[in-house]
Amino acid sequence: MIPKLGETASLARTITEIDVQQFAELVGDNNPVHVDDAFASKTRFGRRIAHGMWGVSLISAVLGTRLPGPGTIYLSQTIQFLAPIYLGDTVTAQVTVAKVRDDKPIVTLETLCQNQNGEVVVKGEAVVLVEDIG
Repeated sequence: MIPKLGETASLARTITEIDVQQFAELVGDNNPVHVDDAFASKTRFGRRIAHGMWGVSLISAVLGTRLPGPGTIYLSQTIQFLAPIYLGDTVTAQVTVAKVRDDKPIVTLETLCQNQNGEVVVKGEAVVLVEDIG
């Protein structure tokens, strides 16, 4: 079903040690800032941070399961990483319909991830193809 302008949906998740380990293993990104306490303690962050793409993956989950929903296919995504995601943070990914094309089932959505303090950690814009199966 084609969503309407201004519709919004979100998903919240708390990043755990297991999430970071599994994400690193899955994608092969074992950057020590994510997986090594001693290394990360010497960085500007002072401790380990989650992979930025983990937050973007939450956006993908919202798009594919909630809005527009099942059958949605990514065409593009712009991303700005604005702040780190620390282990233990609860991140809420939110998408808002910004544009719906009249001639094709293509939707543009504002994408945003915020931590539990309301700080924006990731923002951008997604363009998706909506499969109208219903």
